[in-house]
Amino acid sequence: MSAKKRKVDIEGRVFNKIWTAKYLFTDIQGNAVCLVCGTQVAVLKDYNLNCHFVTKHEEKYKNLSDEERARVADALLANANRDATVKTSFVIAHKIAWRSKPFSDREFVKECLVDAAALMCPEKKGAYENVSLPRRTVTRRVEDIAENLELQLKEKAAEFDCFSLALDESCDVRDTAQLLIFLRGITNDFQITEELASMQSMKGTTTGKDLMTEVNACLDKLKLEWDKLAGVTTDGCPNLTGKNVGLLKRMQDKVTEINPEQKLTFLHCIIHQEVLRKTVLKMNHVVDVVTKVVHFIRARALNHRQLVALLEDSESGHGDVGYHCAVRWLSLGKVLKNVWDLRVQIQDFCAKKGHDIPDFSDDEWVADLGFTVDVTSLMNELNAKLQCKGLFVFVHQMYSAAKAFMRKLELLSSQVKEKVLTHLPTLKAATKSADHLQKYSEMLDALHCEFSRRFQDFKNLESEMLLVSSPFNCSVEKAPSDVQMELIDLQSDSLLSDHFRSVSLLHFYSSLKEESFPHLRRHTQRILVLFGSTYVCEQTFLVMKFNKSKHRSSITDEHLSAVLRIATSDIQPDFNALVQAQSRLDYSH
Repeated sequence: MSAKKRKVDIEGRVFNKIWTAKYLFTDIQGNAVCLVCGTQVAVLKDYNLNCHFVTKHEEKYKNLSDEERARVADALLANANRDATVKTSFVIAHKIAWRSKPFSDREFVKECLVDAAALMCPEKKGAYENVSLPRRTVTRRVEDIAENLELQLKEKAAEFDCFSLALDESCDVRDTAQLLIFLRGITNDFQITEELASMQSMKGTTTGKDLMTEVNACLDKLKLEWDKLAGVTTDGCPNLTGKNVGLLKRMQDKVTEINPEQKLTFLHCIIHQEVLRKTVLKMNHVVDVVTKVVHFIRARALNHRQLVALLEDSESGHGDVGYHCAVRWLSLGKVLKNVWDLRVQIQDFCAKKGHDIPDFSDDEWVADLGFTVDVTSLMNELNAKLQCKGLFVFVHQMYSAAKAFMRKLELLSSQVKEKVLTHLPTLKAATKSADHLQKYSEMLDALHCEFSRRFQDFKNLESEMLLVSSPFNCSVEKAPSDVQMELIDLQSDSLLSDHFRSVSLLHFYSSLKEESFPHLRRHTQRILVLFGSTYVCEQTFLVMKFNKSKHRSSITDEHLSAVLRIATSDIQPDFNALVQAQSRLDYSH
């Protein structure tokens, strides 16, 4: 009978300490790692380590005595431990910035590390105590990490066939105008990169000319060429979209100077419920009352506790009333729904407190509240679809969601005219008379017109988006002239049709041969690279306000920019390169 094959994990092999001086190896998490070249040997056998040393390093160290080799091993081991310590400090600094934590949290993190090491591996407690995390060190680490991420982005940008930008501008807590510039680029093999290109701090005016200067500086820094710019997405504010001197007009003029035939795609997409409520729905009288009621309850601790106790006793299904403020306008729909569900309990509670709410007894106001609850719920659903997480959201998917929403508005308006409230359940429950339903139909029509205006840029691009999303179903006659012949070849190939249905868009178009479909590939790249909204900027502004708040207002623009780059980046820092650069710097000093 043949002997059973031995298993390494049951042989109890451990690292022999004499191997450090003999073969210049050390033990890292149960693996033998060469101190000279960093090669890892998983199987802890004298033969394996000796074989590596003889074939790789014996020529260099063969003339050393045992004592000299031991000193070399100690020096290499000390350097390896130091590099591990430095790398640890970089990793922790990255986590602090990525989580938007104050730099002062570094001492708390270190205390946790040391205490955990004292309990789990006391022999290594000293190594954790040597991790350098003073405030200035963390600050330098954050700066170095951000610089490393920017360098990697610059390397990726050099490979872009085309790119687009998303721009938005807002003031921080110290009234400094911060311009966020996000970049989305695509390579020849359809690899897409979406990163924060720059945060430009503007101390003076923010005219179209000023913004153009900052955008130009950003592209120059990343060595991005203007003739590769495919599109720009903004929130539609005047200094960005001004007809004569706005940023977008200046950008088109810049591109036209380089290539007269190049046209940029400009998209203006923003769906702030705060704006829509004021300008279209005109429901301020509803929201203002609800906000005051909620503030009355939440602003006083006793009132809040007593209402929570009342809700618990009544088993209402709600444990509390949500809190709404202007900054977090997306929460408005949930607050309105909570107040609607709890309006009876809230009215009784406020009456006992001598804070009567006459609007809650007004049938017309209650109907307006029901209508507002239903409409904000629909808009929240749309916002959730337009704010999908991930690397990017294909602009056609976003437009499809907006089109579906507009069709729903048309359906709701026609049904309300016919006094059918099937899809407006809150309004249906609130309405005691159908006489005043006409105004709600008019509001839905106005909302539809506003969305049609806001998405007009997308509508103009619809046929080009359809060409990318459904190339086998689109009309050749309606396609751009430069892709028509290629499109016929594509639609006539049954194998490519089967392949299209089985893989993702990116994978399909990257698999098309460039020599056969050059124009179709280029057209697809320019569509896939477009930003569908400025949501990525809005999301980053929330991170900015969290980092530069009234409690941390002294953070510099440079450090704020570094933190935002780290907090928003999908690129992994090259910690080994950072450690090597730090080692060279320490050596030079």
